[in-house]
Amino acid sequence: MTFVIRPAAKADLPGIVAVDLAAARTSPANAGRFTSSIQAAIADPERLVLVAELSPNVAAGGGVAVVGWAKTHLWDFADGPAPAGHYLAGVTVLPDFRRRGLAGELTEARLNWIWQRANEAWYVVNARNQASLALHRGWGFREVARGPGFHTVTFDGGEGVLLSAARPLD
Repeated sequence: MTFVIRPAAKADLPGIVAVDLAAARTSPANAGRFTSSIQAAIADPERLVLVAELSPNVAAGGGVAVVGWAKTHLWDFADGPAPAGHYLAGVTVLPDFRRRGLAGELTEARLNWIWQRANEAWYVVNARNQASLALHRGWGFREVARGPGFHTVTFDGGEGVLLSAARPLD
């Protein structure tokens, strides 16, 4: 299968919402609030929202289908050990399209965008999410702190991890 990763547009909102619903990351009751949040992120020049879609020659009917998405967030203030800066802020891939490298491709694209703007990238994750921790080690992410929350993010089980990675030298 061939995938295309590109910046999201407002027209991608239904596809992004469908991915989050299918992956059980958003509930139908919260879909409206989630849509508004993603729409604001797409419109914000200090953030990046990406979609991964099947290329036109593969998708049903010759169109395209969003199969994953990811975003960044810019915090302009520190919160305890979590500094102001650009953060990776989530990646979701449809269950049927996992284990094909899409999360890695979406992360690589977001990091390249961040490193055009900053020398460090930040990331918070639930301490139990070993798959995400392993994925991000490939870009040199190192643990900075643990805690119940960083910025507005809290964690099931009560413990999250704050990590950072330095921009690679050219």
